[in-house]
Amino acid sequence: MQKQLWMGTHPSSPSRLISDVDTTLASYLAAHPELIGDTVRERFADAGAKDGNLPFLFKVLAIEKALSIQTHPDKRMAERLHKERPDIYKDANHKPEMALALTPFTALCGFLPLPQIATYLSNVPEFAALVPRAIINKFLVISNSSNPSGPEEKVSLKDLFSAVMTAKEPLLKEQLTKLVRRYELGSEQEVEKPVKDLILRLNSQFPGDIGVFCAFVLNYVSMNPGDAIFLAAGEPHAYVSGDIIECMATSDNVIRAGLTPKLRDIPNLISGLTYQSANASKHLVNPVPRSTHTQLYDPPIPEFSVLGLNLSPSESETHGAIDGPSLAIVTEGSGTVRYADKTLNVITGEVLFIGAGTPVQLQASGEGLVLFRAFVEAK
Repeated sequence: MQKQLWMGTHPSSPSRLISDVDTTLASYLAAHPELIGDTVRERFADAGAKDGNLPFLFKVLAIEKALSIQTHPDKRMAERLHKERPDIYKDANHKPEMALALTPFTALCGFLPLPQIATYLSNVPEFAALVPRAIINKFLVISNSSNPSGPEEKVSLKDLFSAVMTAKEPLLKEQLTKLVRRYELGSEQEVEKPVKDLILRLNSQFPGDIGVFCAFVLNYVSMNPGDAIFLAAGEPHAYVSGDIIECMATSDNVIRAGLTPKLRDIPNLISGLTYQSANASKHLVNPVPRSTHTQLYDPPIPEFSVLGLNLSPSESETHGAIDGPSLAIVTEGSGTVRYADKTLNVITGEVLFIGAGTPVQLQASGEGLVLFRAFVEAK
């Protein structure tokens, strides 16, 4: 099960004004372009900023049941998919995204280093049974390469992943049944222990699903509140459990291939991946102090960054003017937000829009205040 809150101007679920629920945020910003700012409107014109659209989409997700094995297209692929299947791929934009943990959070993200995948191939017979021997032999030879991002290495990884994801259903079900039974009997090897519980969990949620075997090819990460990961276009991932803040370029394009009852588009997923293999640390976004009580999460893309504010009871902090629009959500506590000559009382779950060039003072109540603020600046 998944619960989510969207914040932004994407037409799939547009935010609306509290004062007038018939008015979308996008239509209001189109009528008041100064709230987006001239530099952002010019820089992100192709994302519809001149029509009141924000270049980012902000979400809160509560994940009890794993989300699908998926990737997001780059801009060129998104344009093609939207043209071919506008009923499925509803916009022509790319979707790099960042997930920021609010609670303990687990996820699959990016391909494991090649030697680790090779270890699983050599020690998990049910996994190896899904892959033709010639592909395994080639992969085992190349897995210790000093250049894991080389063209031959990428082709070998693609061949392996493609073989797994297109395994015939009778073979898949046979081998997954064997694997689960072996794990339930406690017969796992030492190298399998890090993913044993994950595999049993995924199979209980999606019995007989090919996505369960992705535990042997993708990094499995456990994160604490305040940790964040970034997924660029073409990087496979699946969120497994926990509550997160998610920020992304303004798109709803998802290419799915497993752990889902929704449409699976395995050919486009396989063709759209970058096949970069690396430790999970490659995806981490380390926050840096922005001020006394605020940290900045700044992934390597221009569409968004996120500020995390944590005030103890009665503390306050001022955020200087940002040269672009912001969306902020209170995730814990309550307090006040002051700007110009106005004061707003805010509580957990409330969402604010802050216009370009607007400094704000944030004051915590007696229970403290935790707030996350997504923003964009045209640099």
